[in-house]
Amino acid sequence: MTTTPQLSARDLRKEFGGGRRGAPVVAVDGISFDVARGGALAIVGESGSGKTTVVRMIAGLETPTSGELLLDGTPLVHSGRGAAARLARARRIQMVFQDPYSSLDPRQTIGDGLAEILRLHGIADRDACAEVALTQLRRVGLDQRHLAMRPGSLSGGQRQRVAIARALAVDPEVLILDEAVAALDVSIQAQILNLLNDLRAESDVTYLFVTHDLAVAQQVTDTAIVMHRGRVVEEGTTDAVLTDPQADYTRRLLEAVPHRGWKPQRRLAVNA
Repeated sequence: MTTTPQLSARDLRKEFGGGRRGAPVVAVDGISFDVARGGALAIVGESGSGKTTVVRMIAGLETPTSGELLLDGTPLVHSGRGAAARLARARRIQMVFQDPYSSLDPRQTIGDGLAEILRLHGIADRDACAEVALTQLRRVGLDQRHLAMRPGSLSGGQRQRVAIARALAVDPEVLILDEAVAALDVSIQAQILNLLNDLRAESDVTYLFVTHDLAVAQQVTDTAIVMHRGRVVEEGTTDAVLTDPQADYTRRLLEAVPHRGWKPQRRLAVNA
Protein backbone atom coordinates (compact mmCIF):
# COMPACT_ATOMS: atom_id res chain seq x y z
CA MET A 1 0.00 0.00 0.00
CA THR A 2 1.48 3.35 -1.07
CA THR A 3 1.22 6.24 1.39
CA THR A 4 0.77 9.69 -0.12
CA PRO A 5 3.58 12.05 0.97
CA GLN A 6 2.55 14.94 3.17
CA LEU A 7 4.43 17.38 0.93
CA SER A 8 5.85 16.98 -2.57
CA ALA A 9 7.73 19.20 -4.99
CA ARG A 10 7.79 18.28 -8.68
CA ASP A 11 10.32 19.93 -11.01
CA LEU A 12 10.05 23.21 -9.08
CA ARG A 13 11.62 26.24 -10.76
CA LYS A 14 11.85 29.89 -9.81
CA GLU A 15 13.21 32.71 -11.98
CA PHE A 16 13.66 36.35 -11.02
CA GLY A 17 13.91 39.28 -13.40
CA GLY A 18 14.31 38.86 -17.13
CA GLY A 19 12.33 40.70 -19.78
CA ARG A 20 13.92 43.78 -21.31
CA ARG A 21 16.79 43.77 -18.84
CA GLY A 22 18.14 40.45 -20.03
CA ALA A 23 18.02 36.81 -19.08
CA PRO A 24 16.30 35.91 -15.79
CA VAL A 25 18.22 34.75 -12.74
CA VAL A 26 17.35 31.12 -11.97
CA ALA A 27 17.16 30.73 -8.18
CA VAL A 28 15.66 27.22 -8.17
CA ASP A 29 16.24 24.92 -11.11
CA GLY A 30 13.87 21.95 -11.36
CA ILE A 31 14.04 20.33 -7.93
CA SER A 32 11.84 17.49 -6.68
CA PHE A 33 11.39 15.85 -3.27
CA ASP A 34 8.84 14.11 -1.04
CA VAL A 35 8.34 14.41 2.71
CA ALA A 36 6.29 11.83 4.61
CA ARG A 37 3.66 12.89 7.14
CA GLY A 38 5.42 13.56 10.39
CA GLY A 39 8.79 13.42 8.65
CA ALA A 40 11.58 15.97 8.76
CA LEU A 41 13.52 17.06 5.68
CA ALA A 42 16.69 19.15 5.83
CA ILE A 43 17.26 21.53 2.93
CA VAL A 44 20.97 22.27 3.14
CA GLY A 45 23.17 24.72 1.27
CA GLU A 46 25.18 27.89 1.48
CA SER A 47 23.72 31.36 1.13
CA GLY A 48 22.49 31.77 -2.45
CA SER A 49 21.93 28.06 -3.00
CA GLY A 50 18.17 28.56 -3.43
CA LYS A 51 17.06 26.81 -0.25
CA THR A 52 15.15 29.76 1.21
CA THR A 53 13.46 30.44 -2.14
CA VAL A 54 12.15 26.86 -2.09
CA VAL A 55 10.46 27.22 1.28
CA ARG A 56 9.15 30.69 0.45
CA MET A 57 7.33 29.12 -2.51
CA ILE A 58 5.93 26.43 -0.22
CA ALA A 59 4.76 29.07 2.26
CA GLY A 60 3.13 31.08 -0.53
CA LEU A 61 5.52 34.04 -0.25
CA GLU A 62 6.83 33.45 -3.78
CA THR A 63 5.11 32.07 -6.89
CA PRO A 64 6.85 29.21 -8.74
CA THR A 65 7.77 29.96 -12.33
CA SER A 66 6.97 26.35 -13.17
CA GLY A 67 6.60 22.98 -11.51
CA GLU A 68 4.15 21.80 -8.90
CA LEU A 69 3.74 21.65 -5.14
CA LEU A 70 1.38 19.13 -3.57
CA LEU A 71 0.04 18.92 -0.03
CA ASP A 72 -1.52 15.54 0.77
CA GLY A 73 -1.48 14.81 -2.96
CA THR A 74 -3.49 17.93 -3.85
CA PRO A 75 -1.86 20.75 -5.87
CA LEU A 76 -0.93 23.66 -3.66
CA VAL A 77 -1.99 26.66 -5.72
CA HIS A 78 -0.39 30.03 -5.02
CA SER A 79 -2.74 31.86 -2.68
CA GLY A 80 -2.42 35.24 -4.36
CA ARG A 81 -3.30 38.45 -2.55
CA GLY A 82 -6.66 37.52 -1.09
CA ALA A 83 -6.67 37.63 2.72
CA ALA A 84 -8.88 34.55 3.03
CA ALA A 85 -6.64 32.48 0.76
CA ARG A 86 -3.48 33.56 2.60
CA LEU A 87 -5.09 32.76 5.94
CA ALA A 88 -6.15 29.30 4.77
CA ARG A 89 -2.63 28.52 3.58
CA ALA A 90 -1.10 29.86 6.79
CA ARG A 91 -3.34 27.54 8.79
CA ARG A 92 -1.75 24.56 7.00
CA ILE A 93 1.83 25.81 6.60
CA GLN A 94 3.67 27.91 9.16
CA MET A 95 7.18 29.37 9.05
CA VAL A 96 9.71 30.24 11.76
CA PHE A 97 12.49 32.62 10.70
CA GLN A 98 16.10 33.05 11.80
CA ASP A 99 15.34 36.35 13.55
CA PRO A 100 12.18 35.95 15.65
CA TYR A 101 12.32 39.60 16.71
CA SER A 102 11.37 40.69 13.19
CA SER A 103 8.13 38.67 13.36
CA LEU A 104 7.12 39.83 16.86
CA ASP A 105 5.50 43.21 17.52
CA PRO A 106 7.81 44.91 20.05
CA ARG A 107 4.85 46.90 21.46
CA GLN A 108 2.69 43.82 22.05
CA THR A 109 2.91 41.45 24.99
CA ILE A 110 3.56 37.80 24.23
CA GLY A 111 0.11 36.89 25.52
CA ASP A 112 -1.64 39.47 23.36
CA GLY A 113 0.29 38.33 20.28
CA LEU A 114 -0.70 34.72 20.80
CA ALA A 115 -4.32 35.68 21.50
CA GLU A 116 -4.45 37.66 18.27
CA ILE A 117 -3.36 34.62 16.24
CA LEU A 118 -5.80 32.31 18.04
CA ARG A 119 -8.71 34.66 17.32
CA LEU A 120 -7.61 35.31 13.73
CA HIS A 121 -7.72 31.59 12.93
CA GLY A 122 -10.88 30.96 14.95
CA ILE A 123 -9.13 28.62 17.37
CA ALA A 124 -10.27 30.31 20.59
CA ASP A 125 -12.68 33.12 21.47
CA ARG A 126 -11.71 36.14 23.57
CA ASP A 127 -12.61 34.46 26.87
CA ALA A 128 -10.58 31.31 26.16
CA CYS A 129 -7.55 32.95 24.53
CA ALA A 130 -5.54 33.54 27.70
CA GLU A 131 -5.80 29.92 28.79
CA VAL A 132 -4.98 28.54 25.34
CA ALA A 133 -2.07 30.98 24.96
CA LEU A 134 -0.62 29.80 28.27
CA THR A 135 -0.95 26.18 27.15
CA GLN A 136 1.01 26.97 23.98
CA LEU A 137 3.77 28.72 25.94
CA ARG A 138 4.08 25.78 28.29
CA ARG A 139 4.54 23.48 25.29
CA VAL A 140 7.73 25.35 24.45
CA GLY A 141 9.08 25.57 27.99
CA LEU A 142 7.83 29.03 28.97
CA ASP A 143 5.31 29.92 31.70
CA GLN A 144 2.66 32.37 32.83
CA ARG A 145 5.04 35.23 33.65
CA HIS A 146 6.06 35.38 29.96
CA LEU A 147 2.48 36.23 28.90
CA ALA A 148 2.86 39.80 30.16
CA MET A 149 6.38 40.32 28.79
CA ARG A 150 7.33 42.04 25.54
CA PRO A 151 9.85 40.65 23.02
CA GLY A 152 12.56 43.11 24.08
CA SER A 153 12.52 41.65 27.59
CA LEU A 154 13.23 38.11 26.38
CA SER A 155 16.48 36.40 25.49
CA GLY A 156 17.12 35.22 21.93
CA GLY A 157 16.29 31.65 22.86
CA GLN A 158 13.07 32.70 24.58
CA ARG A 159 12.01 34.75 21.56
CA GLN A 160 12.58 31.74 19.31
CA ARG A 161 10.46 29.62 21.67
CA VAL A 162 7.69 32.22 21.37
CA ALA A 163 7.97 32.16 17.57
CA ILE A 164 7.64 28.36 17.60
CA ALA A 165 4.66 28.56 19.97
CA ARG A 166 2.94 31.08 17.67
CA ALA A 167 3.53 28.86 14.63
CA LEU A 168 2.28 25.70 16.32
CA ALA A 169 -0.74 27.42 17.90
CA VAL A 170 -2.70 27.00 14.64
CA ASP A 171 -1.89 23.26 14.51
CA PRO A 172 -0.25 23.37 11.05
CA GLU A 173 0.47 20.34 8.90
CA VAL A 174 3.91 21.66 7.89
CA LEU A 175 6.34 23.74 9.95
CA ILE A 176 9.15 25.46 8.04
CA LEU A 177 12.21 26.38 10.11
CA ASP A 178 14.41 28.75 8.10
CA GLU A 179 17.85 28.86 9.80
CA ALA A 180 15.85 28.88 13.05
CA VAL A 181 18.85 28.22 15.31
CA ALA A 182 21.62 29.89 13.29
CA ALA A 183 21.62 33.10 15.34
CA LEU A 184 21.75 31.33 18.72
CA ASP A 185 24.81 30.28 20.68
CA VAL A 186 25.63 26.57 20.84
CA SER A 187 24.04 25.82 24.23
CA ILE A 188 20.77 27.56 23.29
CA GLN A 189 20.84 25.86 19.87
CA ALA A 190 20.90 22.50 21.63
CA GLN A 191 17.91 23.45 23.79
CA ILE A 192 15.84 24.55 20.79
CA LEU A 193 16.76 21.43 18.79
CA ASN A 194 15.73 19.23 21.72
CA LEU A 195 12.49 21.18 21.96
CA LEU A 196 11.79 20.64 18.25
CA ASN A 197 12.38 16.90 18.63
CA ASP A 198 9.99 16.77 21.61
CA LEU A 199 7.28 18.73 19.77
CA ARG A 200 7.59 16.49 16.72
CA ALA A 201 7.29 13.39 18.91
CA GLU A 202 4.01 14.57 20.41
CA SER A 203 2.37 15.50 17.10
CA ASP A 204 2.38 14.53 13.42
CA VAL A 205 3.68 17.90 12.20
CA THR A 206 6.05 17.72 9.23
CA TYR A 207 9.30 19.71 9.43
CA LEU A 208 11.23 21.44 6.66
CA PHE A 209 14.51 22.45 8.26
CA VAL A 210 16.52 24.96 6.23
CA THR A 211 20.16 25.21 7.24
CA HIS A 212 23.73 25.61 6.01
CA ASP A 213 24.94 23.20 8.72
CA LEU A 214 24.57 19.45 8.12
CA ALA A 215 25.69 18.67 11.67
CA VAL A 216 22.75 20.65 13.06
CA ALA A 217 20.38 19.06 10.55
CA GLN A 218 21.36 15.60 11.77
CA GLN A 219 19.90 16.35 15.19
CA VAL A 220 16.37 17.02 13.99
CA THR A 221 15.81 15.54 10.49
CA ASP A 222 15.47 12.11 8.86
CA THR A 223 16.26 12.96 5.25
CA ALA A 224 18.20 15.69 3.49
CA ILE A 225 18.68 17.35 0.16
CA VAL A 226 21.79 19.40 -0.53
CA MET A 227 21.36 22.38 -2.85
CA HIS A 228 23.96 24.23 -4.89
CA ARG A 229 23.18 27.01 -7.37
CA GLY A 230 19.49 26.17 -7.36
CA ARG A 231 19.85 22.45 -7.95
CA VAL A 232 19.84 19.35 -5.76
CA VAL A 233 23.34 17.84 -5.84
CA GLU A 234 22.74 15.13 -3.24
CA GLU A 235 19.86 13.53 -1.37
CA GLY A 236 19.28 10.66 1.02
CA THR A 237 18.92 9.97 4.72
CA THR A 238 20.57 12.68 6.79
CA ASP A 239 22.93 10.14 8.37
CA ALA A 240 24.02 8.81 4.98
CA VAL A 241 24.61 12.28 3.58
CA LEU A 242 26.70 13.11 6.66
CA THR A 243 28.73 9.92 6.87
CA ASP A 244 29.11 9.00 3.21
CA PRO A 245 28.65 12.11 1.05
CA GLN A 246 28.78 11.45 -2.69
CA ALA A 247 28.99 15.00 -4.05
CA ASP A 248 32.14 17.11 -3.85
CA TYR A 249 30.04 20.10 -2.78
CA THR A 250 28.59 18.15 0.17
CA ARG A 251 32.08 17.11 1.25
CA ARG A 252 33.19 20.74 1.17
CA LEU A 253 30.22 21.75 3.31
CA LEU A 254 31.13 19.10 5.88
CA GLU A 255 34.78 20.11 5.91
CA ALA A 256 33.74 23.68 6.69
CA VAL A 257 31.95 22.64 9.91
CA PRO A 258 34.18 23.28 12.97
CA HIS A 259 34.93 20.11 14.96
CA ARG A 260 37.07 19.05 17.90
CA GLY A 261 40.67 19.94 17.15
CA TRP A 262 39.67 22.09 14.18
CA LYS A 263 41.92 25.06 13.47
CA PRO A 264 41.13 27.74 10.88
CA GLN A 265 43.72 27.94 8.13
CA ARG A 266 45.40 31.31 7.73
CA ARG A 267 45.39 32.62 4.20
CA LEU A 268 48.83 33.75 3.09
CA ALA A 269 49.06 37.28 1.77
CA VAL A 270 49.95 37.46 -1.91
CA ASN A 271 52.08 40.39 -3.05
CA ALA A 272 50.74 42.31 -5.99
